Amino acid sequence: KMSDDARAGLLGKMKENNISWGSTNLPVDFRNDEEKFREGMSILADTASILASVGGTRMNTWVMPTHSLYTYRENFQLHRKRLKEAANIIGHYGIRLGLEYVGPKTLMARSKYSFIRTMAEMKELIEATGESNIGFVLDSFHWYCAGESKTDILTLDKEDIVTVDLNDARTGFEVDEQTDGKRELPLATGVIPIKDFVEGLVQIGYDGPVRAEPFNQPLRDMDDEEAVRVTFEAMKKAIDLSN
Repeated sequence: KMSDDARAGLLGKMKENNISWGSTNLPVDFRNDEEKFREGMSILADTASILASVGGTRMNTWVMPTHSLYTYRENFQLHRKRLKEAANIIGHYGIRLGLEYVGPKTLMARSKYSFIRTMAEMKELIEATGESNIGFVLDSFHWYCAGESKTDILTLDKEDIVTVDLNDARTGFEVDEQTDGKRELPLATGVIPIKDFVEGLVQIGYDGPVRAEPFNQPLRDMDDEEAVRVTFEAMKKAIDLSN
């Protein structure tokens, strides 16, 4: 629990430094057994209440593109039921839930059964939940790996997106050879058509958070101040492509 003084201090410091909230992880393991799921759900309302009390309005999670036990249909129904339940709880606190599809084809052989890895499939899951506060985490890396284009982004409304991740991909690998967990800052390599991605977001009027998520060892090796500077410059350069 956060005390009133701690909350006021945090909000004051954020205002002083012109900082606003982006999105935080959904603290629920919804992918596996019921016990783990219920364990996370038992703290979800309290977590959402605290987040809302400091002005946070977004949570996010990802959907793995395979499963070792469940067929596509079984996994779809599991995700629909559990994510609907989670979204319903956080919705009472004015919080939206973003779902990220994971695009690399290299992940498809990791488990027996395939699952969602494209925007179109994720749309089906979101619609099936029937919860208006569920939308996309749209990641340029997964968008690229899924073989998608600006045209796909233009099928969305701005309200369909909860948050955006802006990344580039490694050189020396074809799109179907890219691996999750190894990426670059936006425009670092030019492999991903970042201009098309950003222009698509601008055209639909997206006005929410944009983050970098490069999983990049050279960036990890920098001290914090240098890493922030390099990331800020890369993000600004990418966003400026949209004029």
